[in-house]
Amino acid sequence: MLLRDYLDLAQIIVSIALVLAIVLQSKSAGLGGLTGGDSGGVFRARRGVEKTLFNLTIVLSVVFFLIAIANVMFAR
Repeated sequence: MLLRDYLDLAQIIVSIALVLAIVLQSKSAGLGGLTGGDSGGVFRARRGVEKTLFNLTIVLSVVFFLIAIANVMFAR
Protein backbone atom coordinates (compact mmCIF):
# COMPACT_ATOMS: atom_id res chain seq x y z
CA MET A 1 0.00 0.00 0.00
CA LEU A 2 1.22 3.46 -0.82
CA LEU A 3 1.19 6.50 1.43
CA ARG A 4 -1.57 7.93 -0.74
CA ASP A 5 -3.78 4.93 0.06
CA TYR A 6 -3.28 5.47 3.79
CA LEU A 7 -4.09 9.17 3.43
CA ASP A 8 -7.28 8.34 1.52
CA LEU A 9 -8.35 5.86 4.20
CA ALA A 10 -7.55 8.34 6.97
CA GLN A 11 -9.54 11.06 5.23
CA ILE A 12 -12.57 8.79 4.89
CA ILE A 13 -12.44 7.83 8.57
CA VAL A 14 -11.98 11.44 9.73
CA SER A 15 -14.81 12.65 7.48
CA ILE A 16 -17.23 10.06 8.92
CA ALA A 17 -16.21 11.04 12.46
CA LEU A 18 -16.65 14.73 11.61
CA VAL A 19 -20.14 14.17 10.19
CA LEU A 20 -21.12 12.21 13.30
CA ALA A 21 -19.79 14.93 15.61
CA ILE A 22 -21.76 17.60 13.73
CA VAL A 23 -24.96 15.54 13.78
CA LEU A 24 -24.58 14.86 17.50
CA GLN A 25 -24.15 18.59 18.13
CA SER A 26 -27.34 19.41 16.28
CA LYS A 27 -29.23 16.68 18.16
CA SER A 28 -28.15 18.16 21.48
CA ALA A 29 -29.58 21.50 20.36
CA GLY A 30 -33.02 19.93 20.13
CA LEU A 31 -35.12 18.56 17.32
CA GLY A 32 -35.85 22.06 16.02
CA GLY A 33 -32.15 22.53 15.28
CA LEU A 34 -32.22 19.70 12.74
CA THR A 35 -34.97 21.35 10.70
CA GLY A 36 -33.63 24.88 11.01
CA GLY A 37 -36.04 25.97 13.72
CA ASP A 38 -35.06 28.57 16.28
CA SER A 39 -34.14 27.32 19.75
CA GLY A 40 -35.25 30.54 21.41
CA GLY A 41 -32.15 32.60 20.72
CA VAL A 42 -30.89 32.28 24.30
CA PHE A 43 -27.13 31.92 24.67
CA ARG A 44 -26.10 28.85 26.61
CA ALA A 45 -22.60 28.08 27.82
CA ARG A 46 -21.23 24.76 26.65
CA ARG A 47 -20.45 22.44 29.53
CA GLY A 48 -19.45 18.84 29.92
CA VAL A 49 -20.18 16.64 26.94
CA GLU A 50 -21.28 19.58 24.76
CA LYS A 51 -17.94 21.33 25.26
CA THR A 52 -16.00 18.13 24.58
CA LEU A 53 -18.02 17.47 21.42
CA PHE A 54 -17.49 21.08 20.29
CA ASN A 55 -13.71 20.83 20.80
CA LEU A 56 -13.63 17.41 19.10
CA THR A 57 -15.40 18.89 16.08
CA ILE A 58 -12.79 21.62 15.81
CA VAL A 59 -9.93 19.13 16.08
CA LEU A 60 -11.50 16.80 13.50
CA SER A 61 -12.01 19.65 11.05
CA VAL A 62 -8.37 20.75 11.37
CA VAL A 63 -7.17 17.15 10.92
CA PHE A 64 -9.44 16.73 7.89
CA PHE A 65 -8.03 19.92 6.37
CA LEU A 66 -4.43 18.85 6.96
CA ILE A 67 -5.04 15.40 5.45
CA ALA A 68 -6.68 17.03 2.43
CA ILE A 69 -3.65 19.28 1.94
CA ALA A 70 -1.31 16.27 2.27
CA ASN A 71 -3.43 14.37 -0.26
CA VAL A 72 -3.04 17.19 -2.77
CA MET A 73 0.70 17.41 -2.18
CA PHE A 74 1.20 13.67 -2.75
CA ALA A 75 -1.10 13.54 -5.80
CA ARG A 76 1.78 14.20 -8.20
